[in-house]
Amino acid sequence: MTVKRTKKPWGYEDLWAKTDKYVGKLIHIKKGGSLSLQYHNEKEESIRVVKGRLYVEFHHINKGGQKVVEYYVLREGECIHVPPKQVHRFYAEAGPVDLIEVSTPELDDVVRLEDKYGRGPSSDDAEKVWRKMQEDIPYMGPVS
Repeated sequence: MTVKRTKKPWGYEDLWAKTDKYVGKLIHIKKGGSLSLQYHNEKEESIRVVKGRLYVEFHHINKGGQKVVEYYVLREGECIHVPPKQVHRFYAEAGPVDLIEVSTPELDDVVRLEDKYGRGPSSDDAEKVWRKMQEDIPYMGPVS
C-alpha cells in the first residue's frame, strides 16, 4: 500500500495501513492545532506518541448527570486506548505532535461534538447528543 496523505486544518494524516481488520495512521498535529471533540460508535483506537507532547481530553457524564472532563498529557513513547463511545479530543498545545494511531477500520465513524474549524454541529445539536449519551452510555470510570 502506498501512503495516502490527507491534509486537515490542524495538520495531516498519513494512512499507511488499511485492511478489513485494522488501520494504521501517522497523525501530525501542528502547534496550537486540535482535533474535534468527538466519539466513535464502533471504531476503537490505540494511540502512541512518537514526537512531542499530546494533550488529551476525555469527556463523560457522571452518575449525577454532570459533564466531567479528564485531562491527560502524553509524552514520547506513551500510549492511550480510546474505546468506542469515549468522547475525546487530542491537541498540540506545547508544540507539534506526531502520533501513531492503530484502529479498527471504521474510518468514517466520527461524531463531532465541537470543532474550532467549523466542521462540528451547532451547539444545539451537540447538546442533544450529550443528552442522548447520558441516556445511552453508562459511566465506566476513567479509561487508561
